[in-house]
Amino acid sequence: MRETEFEFIRGLVYEHSRISLGADKRELVSARLGKRLRATNLATVTDYCQLLKSESDGDELAHLIDAISTNHTFFFREIAHFDFLSGTALPEMKARAKQEHWAQFRIWSAACSSGEEPYSVAMLLDETIGATWNWRIEATDISNRILERARAGIYREETVGKLETARVRKHFQRGHGPQEGNFRIKPRLQAAINFQRLNLLEGPPPFDQLFHVIFCRNVMIYFDRATQEELVQKLTRQIVPGGYLFVGHSESLTGIRHTLQMVRPAIYRRPLNS
Repeated sequence: MRETEFEFIRGLVYEHSRISLGADKRELVSARLGKRLRATNLATVTDYCQLLKSESDGDELAHLIDAISTNHTFFFREIAHFDFLSGTALPEMKARAKQEHWAQFRIWSAACSSGEEPYSVAMLLDETIGATWNWRIEATDISNRILERARAGIYREETVGKLETARVRKHFQRGHGPQEGNFRIKPRLQAAINFQRLNLLEGPPPFDQLFHVIFCRNVMIYFDRATQEELVQKLTRQIVPGGYLFVGHSESLTGIRHTLQMVRPAIYRRPLNS
């Protein structure tokens, strides 16, 4: 991949997704482009760049952003967040529910990838509050392809097998015959999650209610400082006063202008009086 081609790709990706690809991401971009070359039956990166320049519908651009933004994830990743959710955030919000007239506990998984994060939250809520308080999860991602996998809720045995046996029995259907080795999230959990495509930096979030908790983890590492600040400010406006924002453990809001209070590393709270 020539330097001019890398610059073209990184500029295009930044313009349409705000993902900032530094020079250290060149090998990653090259590897992800290899998949797109095979998918489009093109021989060189030069040919691929020409395809991106000539297309009018933006279809391949969407595939490119999908390929660049795909994240590795797994169930109950960064378990400390789920411990804090069940042990601190949820009891706090439940105690305030009557006074604040909250009929529903709302969580947003703001970069849900292939669904492991929102389904982990759903399992936890089902196990801790069940039907005692209505709850709902909004799950969004920039990638249509990865959202299709999330909606299907089907995972391989090697992924699900890392969970406790009792949790697997409670929340998954085991595949048989042609589906041997697959596990599917049970419909009652799927029904509690709304999956939709969303570019976090494009227009206002399509929600008319605030959230008690927002998960936006391992997303800001792709953005430059100005974009990080813009995103944090948008997310803050979507949190109820006293609600929480969880970011990735490799991320920090240090050096970013924001109004949130740090509760512990990677966990922030919107002030009650804001």
